Amino acid sequence: MKTATFPSVRVEPELREAAESVLQEGESLSGFVEQAIRENIVRRQNHSEFVARGLVSRAQAKQSGDYVPAEEVLARLSKRLDAAKARGKTRR
Repeated sequence: MKTATFPSVRVEPELREAAESVLQEGESLSGFVEQAIRENIVRRQNHSEFVARGLVSRAQAKQSGDYVPAEEVLARLSKRLDAAKARGKTRR
């Protein structure tokens, strides 16, 4: 397969130095940039899919009228958080 290149990116010297300072042994700056691009692509794809699923879910909830009020969801989450905090305190 034929390879392609990304356009050069101009950055502040401090950003380049910061990137170089976190390179792992044997890792090149080009490899680091390629990995960052790949991870961002996956993150953005996942985000888009998440939003799409949310929109479908919202449409289904509107159509069925089957909603859980936000206050109820927050109350349940708060209760779970309190329980987890209590468990954490007893483990110490």
